[in-house]
Amino acid sequence: MPHSALLGLLAGALVLATAPAPATTLAATPKYQPVPIKALSRTPAIQSVSMSPDGKHIVALIPQPDKPSQAAIAIWDVDNLPAAPKYITPSGRHMKFIAAEALKAGKVIAVARQQWEGQLHGCGEGNATGSTKTFITKVYLTGDKLEKFHEAFKDDHHSAHVNKALQRCLELGSSARVVDALPLDPDHVIIERMSLLSLMTNYYLYNLKTGKADLLFRGGGRITPSLFDRHTGQVLVKSAVEPVGNDYEKLTYIRDPKTGQFVVQKPLTNLLSDRHEVSVVGIDDATGKYYVLTDQFSDQVQARLYDARAQKYDPQPLVAVKDFSIGGLIFSHRKSNFNQVIGFVVDGPASRQVFVDPAMKGLQASLQKAFPGLTITILDYNNDLSRVLFSTENNDHPTDWYVLADHKKVINIGSERPWINPKDIGTEKWVTYTARDGLAIPAILSLPPGWQKGDKPLPAVIIPHGGPWSRGYMGWPGIPWVTMLTSRGYAVLRPQFRGTEGLGRKLWLAGDKQWGLKMSDDNDDGAAWLVKQGIAAKDRIAIYGYSYGGFAAVAADVRSPSPYQCAIAGAPVANLGRLGTSWSSNRLQRILQGRTVKGMDPMRNTAKAHLPILLFGGDRDVRVPSYHPRDYYKAVKDIVPAKYVIIPDMPHSLPWYPRQKKQVLNLIINYLQKDCGPGGL
Repeated sequence: MPHSALLGLLAGALVLATAPAPATTLAATPKYQPVPIKALSRTPAIQSVSMSPDGKHIVALIPQPDKPSQAAIAIWDVDNLPAAPKYITPSGRHMKFIAAEALKAGKVIAVARQQWEGQLHGCGEGNATGSTKTFITKVYLTGDKLEKFHEAFKDDHHSAHVNKALQRCLELGSSARVVDALPLDPDHVIIERMSLLSLMTNYYLYNLKTGKADLLFRGGGRITPSLFDRHTGQVLVKSAVEPVGNDYEKLTYIRDPKTGQFVVQKPLTNLLSDRHEVSVVGIDDATGKYYVLTDQFSDQVQARLYDARAQKYDPQPLVAVKDFSIGGLIFSHRKSNFNQVIGFVVDGPASRQVFVDPAMKGLQASLQKAFPGLTITILDYNNDLSRVLFSTENNDHPTDWYVLADHKKVINIGSERPWINPKDIGTEKWVTYTARDGLAIPAILSLPPGWQKGDKPLPAVIIPHGGPWSRGYMGWPGIPWVTMLTSRGYAVLRPQFRGTEGLGRKLWLAGDKQWGLKMSDDNDDGAAWLVKQGIAAKDRIAIYGYSYGGFAAVAADVRSPSPYQCAIAGAPVANLGRLGTSWSSNRLQRILQGRTVKGMDPMRNTAKAHLPILLFGGDRDVRVPSYHPRDYYKAVKDIVPAKYVIIPDMPHSLPWYPRQKKQVLNLIINYLQKDCGPGGL
């Protein structure tokens, strides 16, 4: 169908066809109600949604029919939507599904994990001596009828020198994965897996139908492939990290198409300590130039074209946004314009797709018109755009998934949490305030339903994000503690404090060696800003954070003067002396980020504790072991009112079991209401 005809259909003929509403859907209430903890913690009604490249099947996780706290894999026949799933397979007795994805060639990938306890012998994150409670995660391959599951891309070679302890180490520390789907190839994908013979990570051209794996790139040392040819699977770009004095240099090599040799690209080479973003993400088939995402020319990441033969960038950026970074380029996988850039992602307050291809641009505009005020994300589509999978969401609107069928009919697959009433959640906006030293600090402000400027000041919670090399986004949250708080009358401010990554190098680098110092000043200055704006009551402010945010909450307990009445610290790093470079699953990040972890160490300042504090963590957390919150609790429990809770079977990162989410959310709200300062917050 010509683009013009398609756009004409879309402009006037979108028909909304929705599945029957679940029996548990709540009717609109006449007044705002606190969103129940159970509604926020239960297993999503649908998650991990994808569509097969031919547009025939939808794959997702849904609650297991007989055990709704666990997930099952479901497959829908797109031609029969909005009918119920055609196939449903529950989690196993031990391995529980946590993700799923539709592949080509009638295949489905399933990711599952199970609890495990044993000796790691120094392998992976966890105790170097003694036993560690953690998880084993595995990737499985199955067909589109979900009949048989096999461990995906498994290396069947065995070696006498690989003992059982090392095999278990490999099992715990790595899983094979798809690194490139090769959309035009009907049978093959590119996979990454650890070799049991060489103990190196190798890359293979893998046949989904036969299981045959042909070696593409043999790993070794510090060299890894960075870009594959989407037509042939050939490695086009590779990177290497080499020590230079007390630093490391990241070298980028690009294959010369004439000689086949890899040539180092000096303009793309930089010291890791400089922390420039330089990512080669694609090649322009027409000119042979490469697409690079980089902040070498600006505080924010831009998309630029790079000529490998001349070893120079084009003088002007391909795509740049003044205040935010380019989060990625969107390449077509349709045959008619395969591998062409059809859009880009703006890494703004919310991650946002912008399409420049006429067909996709028109499609996006029509969907936005049908769902005003919501963020539309186009996830998958088939070759003629007769099947398009997309999602909608907002801070007060849990994610919904839809299929656009036959260019005009919109069919609802399901909502993540259909039992949530958006009217109970409140509003959200991106704000900026000035820190005491003049640095501009972005933040996300969330307010209760109906509150307006001039109304009575609110109790408020400052929530610094984790990482700290990460950032917050507007939209429906992954962990709904903000939703829980705003629906109960709290204002929430999430400062994107110095040290935040993804909002410009200036803000990111300003956090180096400022743990508990200027990074914490930014949180406190956010609290002062809330008071000055008339949003928060001066004597009704708390701080809560998880992971690095937990560190910020512990740091607040020993910093004076303080704007807070109490602190809540989830999985907090409390002892900088024991943190060092032993954290993160990425070796280079451990080295690089570990050098920036300096500042005020709460464990060396416990005598200054002055706030009531709640500390909690999971007993399967190998990222921030329980000794961090436990030792801090023991040090301050006779100085301030302190509480420490260990949550059974909870890891550091998501996914968490519903019972764990429920326990965490109840801990937070009960502590705020009953134990935060005189009379609660």
